[in-house]
Amino acid sequence: MAADPTSPLVLVDGSSYLFRAYHAPPHLTNSRGEATGAIYGVVNMLKSLLKRYRPEQMAVVFDAKGPTFRNDLYAEYKAHRPPMPEDLRSQIEPLHRIIEAMGLPLLCVPGVEADDVIGTLARAASAAGRETVISTGDKDMAQLVDQHVTLINTMTDTVLDTAGVEAKFGVPPRLIIDYLALVGDKSDNIPGLPGVGEKTAMAMLQGIGGVDDLFAKADQLATLNFRGAKSMADKLMAHRQQVELSYQLATIKTDVELPYQLDDLTIQPVATATLEQLYRECEFNRWLKELLVAEPAKADSDATELEQAKPEQDDAANSKLDSSRYLTVLTEDDFQRLLQAITTSELTALDTETTSLDYMEAELVGLSFATAPGQAWYLPVAHDYAGAPEQLDRDWVLAQLTPWLEDAAKAKVGQNLKYDQSVLARYGIALQGIAFDTMLESYVLNSVGSRHDMDNLALKYLGHNTVSFTDIAGKGVKQLRFNQIALETASHYAAEDADVTLRLHQTLWPQLQQTSSLVQVLQTIEMPLVSILSSMERHGVLIDASLLQQQSSELGKRLLELEQQAHQLAGQVFNLASPKQLQQILFEQQGLPVLKKTPKGTPSTAEEVLQELAHEYELPRLLMEHRTLSKLKSTYTDKLPGMMKTSGRVHTSYHQAVAATGRLSSTEPNLQNIPIRSEEGRRIRQAFVAPKGKKILAIDYSQIELRIMAHLSGDQALLDAFAAGLDIHKATAAEVFGVALDEVTSEQRRRAKAVNFGLIYGMSAFGLARQLDISRQEAQQYVDRYFERFPGVLAYMEGTRQKAHKQGYVETIFGRRLYLPEINARNMARKKAAERAAINAPMQGTAADIIKRAMIDVAAFLQQRSDLQAVMIMQVHDELVFEVASDQVEKAAAELAAVMEQAAELNVPLLAEAGFGDNWQQAH
Repeated sequence: MAADPTSPLVLVDGSSYLFRAYHAPPHLTNSRGEATGAIYGVVNMLKSLLKRYRPEQMAVVFDAKGPTFRNDLYAEYKAHRPPMPEDLRSQIEPLHRIIEAMGLPLLCVPGVEADDVIGTLARAASAAGRETVISTGDKDMAQLVDQHVTLINTMTDTVLDTAGVEAKFGVPPRLIIDYLALVGDKSDNIPGLPGVGEKTAMAMLQGIGGVDDLFAKADQLATLNFRGAKSMADKLMAHRQQVELSYQLATIKTDVELPYQLDDLTIQPVATATLEQLYRECEFNRWLKELLVAEPAKADSDATELEQAKPEQDDAANSKLDSSRYLTVLTEDDFQRLLQAITTSELTALDTETTSLDYMEAELVGLSFATAPGQAWYLPVAHDYAGAPEQLDRDWVLAQLTPWLEDAAKAKVGQNLKYDQSVLARYGIALQGIAFDTMLESYVLNSVGSRHDMDNLALKYLGHNTVSFTDIAGKGVKQLRFNQIALETASHYAAEDADVTLRLHQTLWPQLQQTSSLVQVLQTIEMPLVSILSSMERHGVLIDASLLQQQSSELGKRLLELEQQAHQLAGQVFNLASPKQLQQILFEQQGLPVLKKTPKGTPSTAEEVLQELAHEYELPRLLMEHRTLSKLKSTYTDKLPGMMKTSGRVHTSYHQAVAATGRLSSTEPNLQNIPIRSEEGRRIRQAFVAPKGKKILAIDYSQIELRIMAHLSGDQALLDAFAAGLDIHKATAAEVFGVALDEVTSEQRRRAKAVNFGLIYGMSAFGLARQLDISRQEAQQYVDRYFERFPGVLAYMEGTRQKAHKQGYVETIFGRRLYLPEINARNMARKKAAERAAINAPMQGTAADIIKRAMIDVAAFLQQRSDLQAVMIMQVHDELVFEVASDQVEKAAAELAAVMEQAAELNVPLLAEAGFGDNWQQAH
C-alpha cells in the first residue's frame, strides 16, 4: 500500500548517532556490567523522531562492515580513526535487534556508507515530491537539502532547510561539496586545500563559484577580499589533484543500487514480546513500563515464540497477574473469612494504606493481605469521600486483628515493613512476626542490580507493570489522599500491592537460598534491624529550635559578607549561584585555567573544579565557602526547626536499601551529611540536645575500616600495631618515613593518615599528591614505601582485584555481596573506578555490617537491662547515639561500649570510644 504523501519519510543516520550517543553521558550499564548507554541514546532519539513526525515510512541506516569505494579512491580515508571501542561494538547487535523489534526498517549496504544510502533514498523521495527528513549530526549531509529535504539534529534540536544551510555555512546546499573540498574534514581525513578555513572557503565560493569555477577563473582570486587572496591561485593549482580528490570523497552518492524501493520502508507493527525481552536485558525499566501499559495483552505474533523460549516459571513470576480473586472486605462475615485465611496461612503478605508517607502523621485507611498468588483482600476502614460505601469500624477491625498482628508465630512478609510497623504503632499495635521484606530481599540479593521499590521489582522479576499511586491519585497539588480514592479503584490497587509482594518473595527467596551467606545477612542483620530502626525513628531526637534560628541569623550575615567580598574581587555585582555568570567572570574576565568542561563544551564551575582552583585563587575560595555555608543554612539551620513535630523532636527516616555497600542512609533530615570538619557544621550538632534529667551519649568505633583492613589483609605489621594499641597513623608514619615512633612529627602523621585512608578508598598516587599538595613522584614514593613495610596490604589489594574480575563481586566478612557491574568494562576509566570500589567495599561493607550487628546487640542488651534508662536515638556512620539518664551515663557508656566491641570477632581488637554531654557536640 502506498504511503501517505503528506507524511514525511524519515531517514536516520544510525552510525552518526551511535558514536555520538556512546561519548555522551550518562555511560549506562546493566546489572551484568554490559554497556547500554549508546543503545539508550540512539533509541531515545528514534522515539523522539517517531513522536515528533509520526511517519508511516522510516529507515535507520548504518555503515556496513568492510571498506567502501572511498577507500579505493584514497587509502588514507578515515585511516586515522582508532578501532571501535569494544564496549561500543558490543552494543551494535542488541541495538539492531531493538530497532527491528520497534518495527523500523534497518539498512546496511556493503561497499558504501550510510550517507550514500540515505542520499539515494532522499533523492528518490524528492524526485517523487515526497517530504524527507534526514536525522543526522554530520555536516556533509547538508549537500542533500533541497525544497523537499530538511535535516534535523535531535541532539541539538536544530532543523536545517535550504535557508538554514546557507545561514550556517555561508553557501547554499549546492555548494556544500565544494565547501568541504576546500576546508576538508578532519573526522573523515579528507585533506582539502591546505591553509583554507571556513571563512576563506566561504569568500572563494561566494566570490567566484564552485570548485570547477575556481579552477577556470583562478586568476580572479587575487581580486577577492580575504587574507592570502593574492597567492591563492598558485596554491589552488599546486594542490588541484588534492582538491579534486577531496571533492570526490565528500560527494554523497545518490545512485546506489539498493535491493529495495521506497515502498519497502513502511514502519511495521511493534514486536512487543521481543522488544519487552530486549528492554529487560538492557534494563530500560521506564520503556519497559510504557510498553507493558501500551500492550497489556502482548498480542503480537512474537508472543507465542517468546513464551516457548522462556524457561518454565512458577505462577509467582507470571507477568499477567490474575486479579479475579481480589476481594474487598466490607462485612463482618467477609472479615471473619479473611481472618480465618490469614490465621491458617503459613506466610501472609501485609500492606497498609494511609493518608501520608510520613509515618509520624499517617492515618490508617485500610489494610491489604495476600495468602497465595492471586488470592488477595483489601480491608478498607476510612475511605470518607462523599458517597463512599459503608465500611467496618477501624477501631473494631484493629481490635480483632491485633492478636494476629502481634503474634510472632504468624509469619508476615511486606515491602518496606518498617513503615507499616511505624503506622500500626500509632494505634498501639506492636507488629510482630516480620519474617521477610521483599525490599531487603532484593537489596541483599544484589544491592546494585536495580532500585528496590515495588514498581521496579515487579517489572524486573515478575514482568508486571503495577498500578502506581499517581495512576489512581493524580499528581501535584490536586493529588488525592488515599481516603479520597474511590473504593473500587483503591481496592484493586491495595490488593495488587499485597499480591505482588507475595509473588516477589516467592521469586526472590529461592534465589537467596542458593547462597547461604546471603540468607545469613538477611536473617541475622537486615530483618532484625527493621523493628529497631522503626523504634528509633518514632522516638526521634530533641532539637533546640531557638539555637538553630540564632545560627541561621549568623550564617546569613556571614553569607552577605562573603557575597560582598566576591563582588569586590570580581569588580562587579553578580549572582554567585549562576554558572553562566561564574564562567564569564572566572574564565573570561579573570583568565583562570579551565580544568574541566561541561558536556556542552563550556568551562565547568562544578564544586570539584572550584575546590581545585581555591588552592591558588581567592575568588573560588570565597565561592566555595559561600556554597558550603549556604548549604548548611538551607539544609539544616533553616530547615530543621520546621521539621519538628509536636513533641519538639525531629524524626528521620533510615533507609536500609539505598547505599550499595550496606551502609544506612537517612532523610528528612539527612543525619549522615552533617559536616564535622568545619566549626559551623559542628555547631549544628549543638542543637541536638538531651531532655531534662538526661545526657546525650555518643559511642563510635575507632578507625574501624583500618582495623578491618588489618584483619582482611592479615598484614603482620598492622596487626601488631593495633594489638599494641598504638596510634595507627603514627605507627604508619614511623614505618613509611623510617623514624622512631616517638620522633614522628605532626606533619608526618598527617601524611601517613592520608596514605592510610587513601589506600582504603583506592586513591592513586596522583590523588594523594593533590590531597597533600606534593609532587606525584613524592606521593608515589610514600605509596611504594607503605607497601614495602606493609606487604600484606598490597597482596590483599591485588588478590581482591583478581577475585573481583573473576567473580564480578566482592564480599564482606559476613558474606554480604557487592556486585561490580563495570569491573570488566572495556572503558578503562570505569574499570579502574570499579577496581577502587572492589578494594573499598569489603571494608566499608564490613563496617556497615558491624554497626548493624552492634545495634541489634545493643537493643537486646537494653531490653534485658530494664534498670538502665537509655534509649538508642541515632546511628550516624560508625557511631551510635543515646539518650541516657544523667546519673547513669558513665555506667551506660562503659557497658554499651563493651557491647559494641563484641559485635564482631576480628584479628584485631574493636575499640568503641564513648563521650557524653548536654548535646551531641559535647558528647564528642
